[in-house]
Amino acid sequence: MSRNSGDIPAGLSLAVRAVLGLYGLAWRALLPGLKRNGRLAEGWAGRTLAAGLPPRADLWLQAASGGEAYLAWEMLRQLPAALAHLRPQGSAPLRVHATTFTSQGLGILTQAKADLASILELTPAYFPFDLPGNMDKALDAVRPRAVALLETELWPGLLAACRRRGVPALVLNGRMTEKSLRGYGTLPWFWRALAPALVLAVSDEDADRFARAFGPADIRRMPNIKFDRLRLDAAPDAETQRPPFASLIPRQADGSAPFVVLGSVRKEEEDQVLRIIQGLRQALPGLTIGLFPRHMRRVCVWERLLREAGVPFALRSENRRGAPGSVLLWDEFGELGEAFSLASAAFLGGSLADLGGQNFLEPLAHGVVPVTGPSWSNFAWVGREIFETGIVRLVKDWQGVLAELSALALAPPDRDEIRAKAKAYAASRRGGAAAACQAVAELLKNA
Repeated sequence: MSRNSGDIPAGLSLAVRAVLGLYGLAWRALLPGLKRNGRLAEGWAGRTLAAGLPPRADLWLQAASGGEAYLAWEMLRQLPAALAHLRPQGSAPLRVHATTFTSQGLGILTQAKADLASILELTPAYFPFDLPGNMDKALDAVRPRAVALLETELWPGLLAACRRRGVPALVLNGRMTEKSLRGYGTLPWFWRALAPALVLAVSDEDADRFARAFGPADIRRMPNIKFDRLRLDAAPDAETQRPPFASLIPRQADGSAPFVVLGSVRKEEEDQVLRIIQGLRQALPGLTIGLFPRHMRRVCVWERLLREAGVPFALRSENRRGAPGSVLLWDEFGELGEAFSLASAAFLGGSLADLGGQNFLEPLAHGVVPVTGPSWSNFAWVGREIFETGIVRLVKDWQGVLAELSALALAPPDRDEIRAKAKAYAASRRGGAAAACQAVAELLKNA
């Protein structure tokens, strides 16, 4: 395939243009293999622009996958109102071209299109492969007044095309890990040449990393949009809406049904979680333990581990009441949230191995104090201050998990009090969507 004249953006230094040329060649070499990838083959014509060029829009918004697509939805819900006092009355509806990599992201953006149809025109699509020539064509077709990139969507082809055309690129809800920073640090002059016009980072640490990557760019702080989406008041009342499996948890003579959840347990921490189970059974003989592997394929492994350890258990799908001191091994999807409503305490997995942790916020909606191990980087956006409130317990190893779960099971905190503290914590950190909208609105006021 011959290279067209738009493959390498003008207006950049020779060295930057050379790197972009090599980058484009690498993309072309990879395309035949990428086409054999099932996830990327879906929407292939859109990803390669073979299906045609995208339509005109005032804003191009890129959201990598499902999580970012929800953030885009939250922001777009507020954007027309932020623009209302900046645009002439009677202006045409705001047009937004929203792209994503995944089918999940596209599905969410399609839902957002229907939800927001009365206030803006949203065009969901797959994000084109980042060949510099492709991005030139796409940007010329969309002709946006601004390009907004959610979290860490820093694509050289798109950033270079924006630079060439004088289209401001914004990073919203910006996050950057130390690992990513090291990657950008291999060619610091290249990334500084493509620096976004504005970065709104979600923490001081993230802002510092963006500054180290891009140099003297306009980098500011904003609240994390995830707090705008965080709902801690939607959990059903366990007393009035008991889940169907509540009868499987045995009651003691005093009528109580002590129950601890070990949720989203990952393969890499199974040995440690088995020790926690053995410790809980020894410390609290009347306790029932709900064990939720993160992946269903690990259920058969857990059956073997529990048998070998002499731990009595029953599969959730068998629908039979367990005995005090036994394990209910969950082999059905979608019931972890309901299980929190019955629990005295909960541990969230992915945190005893270097995996970044699983969602330790969900139990809070049920008034349950969650315990997490030392690996929680996937939820660093929540802020370390949440541990200082006491509504989430952070421990350094499996022994710490065992100690905290034992103490919480013996004396569970008041659910309403925990829920109220969690709501207050989230409420004090909302406003990210409004901050992002304000930044975008300033660039779109004449759109």
